[in-house]
Amino acid sequence: VQLVESGGGLVQPGESLTLSCVGSESTFAGYHIGWFRQAPGKEREGISCVSHGDGRTWYHDSVKGRFTVSRDNAKNTAYLQMANLKPDDTAEYVCAASPRLFLSCDARDYTHWGRGTQVTVSS
Repeated sequence: VQLVESGGGLVQPGESLTLSCVGSESTFAGYHIGWFRQAPGKEREGISCVSHGDGRTWYHDSVKGRFTVSRDNAKNTAYLQMANLKPDDTAEYVCAASPRLFLSCDARDYTHWGRGTQVTVSS
């Protein structure tokens, strides 16, 4: 499955953005979807993931209460709603798909990756 992200941009602290991740085929529904980010000079980190099937979710502590992950399998699309954005959220955000049996937000479990969308939070 090919993945394409959109929705990034430049926002001020405290503002919101919603990222989208569109999959290329109907098998999208069979994959867990993860959102990862990488800031300059930092390692990539998993920030939120959503399972196929029952839609279970996981969040990194740094985004709990501010970010919401969801998916609409009928549209082959996953979303990352980001609220109360902070300068530390500045990074390239990438979505990925995992075929594993159990939900994981470990990048090693993800086999298909998008190209990313830049989010910059600055006043």
